[in-house]
Amino acid sequence: MTFSPRTWAVGEIVTAAQMNTEIRDQFNSFFGAWTPYTPTWTAVTTNPVLGNGTVIGQYQKIGRICHVVIMLTIGSTSTFGSGFWRLSLPFQAASVASGSPGVLNWSYSTSASSNFMIGASPLPNSTTTSDNIWMPNQGTIGDWNVMDSGSPFTPAANYILRGWGTYQTAT
Repeated sequence: MTFSPRTWAVGEIVTAAQMNTEIRDQFNSFFGAWTPYTPTWTAVTTNPVLGNGTVIGQYQKIGRICHVVIMLTIGSTSTFGSGFWRLSLPFQAASVASGSPGVLNWSYSTSASSNFMIGASPLPNSTTTSDNIWMPNQGTIGDWNVMDSGSPFTPAANYILRGWGTYQTAT
């Protein structure tokens, strides 16, 4: 929904403009274009520097559910920081009894090849960023490591990290 619904008074006469705002426009927001946002790329110890790379995102929020897509393209002047990587979310995640208000899926690919790997990042309660991005270990089948400047492999120009998923927001 695009805003909080109106509270109606008993005996109030409803106008066509109010109906359009409260019903038609709200319904249409479910099918509207996604909203762009610019995620922030950080790391636990020292933040990366985007340089001439790009990071873009978009989301669609319906009530307290947020669908999000993020794409980080490494540039030739990007530096990778130290510690596990994080990318900011468009809204703070909810705090839920199950311990995770959602999960982001990730793919990581090189520019020179169609090869890619798939990972995941369960979101912790009340977070404003992705949490550990888990990717498969290239040397040990069945082992997963948290993504950073050297894992699952050293990034280079035009490598692309894509994230997508759905989570419950705090508001």
